[in-house]
Formats: sequence, structure tokens, C-alpha cells
Amino acid sequence: MTILHYTFIALEVVLLFNLLIGVHELGHFLAARWRGLKVDRFAIWFGKPVWKKKIGGVEYALGWIPAGGYVALPQMATMEAIEGKPDDATAEAPLPNVSPLDKIIVAFAGPLFSFALAVVFAFVVWGVGKPANGSDSSTKVGWVDPTGPAWKAGLRPGDTILEVDGQPVKHFSPPAQDSVTWRLVTSTGTNIAIKYLRDGKKDIAYAVPYHAPTTWLERKSLRRILISPEMKAIVSEVASNSPAAQAGLTNGDEIVALNGQKIYSPVTLIYLENSWSNTPPEPVTLTVKRGDSQFDRTLLAVKPAQPTNSSPLLGIFSWQGDTNTTLVHPSPMEQIRESVGQITGTLGALFSRGGDIGVQQLGGAVMIIRVYYNLFESEDGWRRVLWFSVILNVNLALLNLLPLPVLDGGHITLSLIEAVRRRPVSAKILNAIQSGFAMLLIGFMVYIAFFDTGDWLRSARADREVPIVFAPAK
Repeated sequence: MTILHYTFIALEVVLLFNLLIGVHELGHFLAARWRGLKVDRFAIWFGKPVWKKKIGGVEYALGWIPAGGYVALPQMATMEAIEGKPDDATAEAPLPNVSPLDKIIVAFAGPLFSFALAVVFAFVVWGVGKPANGSDSSTKVGWVDPTGPAWKAGLRPGDTILEVDGQPVKHFSPPAQDSVTWRLVTSTGTNIAIKYLRDGKKDIAYAVPYHAPTTWLERKSLRRILISPEMKAIVSEVASNSPAAQAGLTNGDEIVALNGQKIYSPVTLIYLENSWSNTPPEPVTLTVKRGDSQFDRTLLAVKPAQPTNSSPLLGIFSWQGDTNTTLVHPSPMEQIRESVGQITGTLGALFSRGGDIGVQQLGGAVMIIRVYYNLFESEDGWRRVLWFSVILNVNLALLNLLPLPVLDGGHITLSLIEAVRRRPVSAKILNAIQSGFAMLLIGFMVYIAFFDTGDWLRSARADREVPIVFAPAK
């Protein structure tokens, strides 16, 4: 049953990913037919076709590199390095030139169709709703690493962050640009000014950002100050024979205080358990809220029988996420505006001086597939998938309009140059430009896929459930 479940999700991801590619390329295809251009091939994915069929003079193909698609148009700039050469290309007679306007229309049609698909998805999201948690609109700090930059700067759990680096924040985590995390990673100063609210009083902390060490196999880490958002510490599962089980803790209990000190996140307890790998554990008193009652329980962590290399644990196996989930219905305009803001903000951070964000932090096809897979796995996943598809299609449309050879924006730029010069760019020069940028694009895709795949594998290993078994009490 599990294999069937994951296979079904994988098929959903592939079909949706190919829908996005297919609609974009359909725009080029229909525009080319409308303007009278010859179409050699309509392909989903790159590389040598693993399947192809000729219908009405057009070869429809499926490549073996799952990273996009293309429509082969010999009257426009060719990209044989990516598309390959049609089998009957040498048998064709020379084709007439097409006007710059026709080329611009055909090139622009792909992004236009992607944007139109984003609008369609946005209207669907407006109707069916998007899941949102109460924590999505909170900037309250849930946990602060006692050894990290935020703690040294004076931030404490329970503080509400108002501004980061002079920019107001309304959310804690991306994708919103007005989030604490986004403002932190895109800041450029040596010290990050963080305005916060504590007990009704405003103050400013100046944190020196931290970069986690990485190897050459990993993406360079971004700025962090080692904090996490507020989240209720609600018990999801308790290990049998563990100190937590012996103390009577059960699913649904909320831990509201540790040794009399209010806590704002289960990370507080997770961090405490990790600290016992170096020091012997001491008894801790947990204040537990169960329904309308509240009581204290004192626990002493012990080493589980399995795994043998574990540090002493309390036995709370997992924690519930934010259960305060509601459906919101953002308007299509709001969704499009947010999506445009994300891509323009990312590009701005990419080209800003002094920032940490570089091309290495960008994601490619592997990352997109991974996000879709995780969204399908989540509760109400289909709604989240629809919402993410709005963002992705807007990004696809705008990125393709960048004036770089190989991209649609490059075709438009070359066509504008042709219109000004009143003659096409030399075929020899054009072929050199296209081939050169095609190879750069392939190299870039492989480069990004390397890090995307590594992140996915490392995350899968980290998330792999290791059975925790406690010996029966004597």
C-alpha cells in the first residue's frame, strides 16, 4: 500500500510538472502556426527523444532529460545543442525568412500562456481556498539558541519582531517577502538591526549573523541568527516505557512551561535533550495543559535501549504542527502580485552587492518536483499545490522574458535588433551565440540539479524515522 501511495504521488507530480511545461510550449506552438512558421518538433523534456511520433508534419517527442520542453522552429534561432537535429533536416529546402514581429509574437506567446495558466490557477485558489495557519501571520519568536547571535543581541522567546534591517515584517517564514527569515537572509550589513516588542515596550537588537559550516557538496549557508517561530508544544506521540509515558503524558497534551518558565516552542525541549549528549541529565518539571486542567510532572531523561548511540531522552516521540488551520481566499490579483513580488525580490537579492544570495541558492527542476511532492504529501495538499502553481507559472513567465539568448526574452531581443538593423543577425554569429548560451544553460541546469538532489537526499536521510525503544522500568 505504501509503494502504491508513493507511486501515485510521483505520477501526480510528473503530470502536473508536464502540464506547466506543455502549456508554455503550446503558446509557442499555436503562435507559430498562426504566424505561418514551420514547426519541426514539439517536445516535452530535453535530450534525445525516448518516444516520438510525426503527425501533420510535426514531430511530437518526449526527451530523456526532465527539465523543460521546446518547440523547434527552424525559421527562428535554432538551439540544436538542446533540441537536437530533426531526422529529416537535411532534406528540407531553404525556408523563407519571417518578420521580426512574427518572431516576437511567437517568443512572447510562451510566457503569455504560462501567465494565463497562473491566472487560471489563481481563480481556482480564490474559489477553493488556501490552507493558512495562525502562525503564518505571526512574528513572535518561539525559541532562541542560548549560544547564538540573537540571544547575544538580547532577543528572547516571546518577543515579537516588528522590523528587520529597517524593513517591517508581518510573517515569520517565506515565501512572503515581508517575513523575518527573508529579511534576515537578504540583509547586507555586518550587524542586523532587529526592532522587537517585549512587554509593551519596543527595543532594537543588533545581531551579527551566523553562517553554518558547509562542505563543497552543499550550498553555502545563508545568514541566520538561530531563532525559530512560536509554535505550541503539543505532544503527538509518546514512546512506550519512556519517562514521559511513565509520567502519564499522552497525545494532545500541551507543554506550556519548563521548570516554571513559559515556553513558546517544542524546540526548547528538543534543544534541552540534545544538550544531554554532553552533560548528565537533571530532573525537569513540565507544566502540562490537558483540556481545562493544568498540572506539573517531573521527569528524568534516560538513554533508550535503541538506538544505542542516542543521548538521554524524555520520550516525547513527535510534536503536532499548528492545528489552527483555516482556509483563506486571496483574490487572483493578490496572488499574482505576491508572485511577481517574489521573483523580482529574488532577482534583486541575486544582483545586490554584499548579499549572501547567489546563483547557487536558486532551484531547478529537481527542487520544483521535490516541492510538489512534499505539498501532495501534506494535509490539504491539492490546495497547496494549486497555490504553488500560481507562483511557479508567474516565475516561469517572467524568467523566460529575461533578455538572454536561449530564453524567450533572448529571442525577442534578437528580433528587436533585427528590426532596427533591417536585416537578420548573421547566421554564423547567431549560431555561435545560441550554442554558447545553450551549453551555459545546460551546465547551469546540471549545477543547480547537483545541489537540489543533494539537499533532497540529505533531507530524506535526516527525516528517516529511527525506532526509539525504551527498556521496561524495573
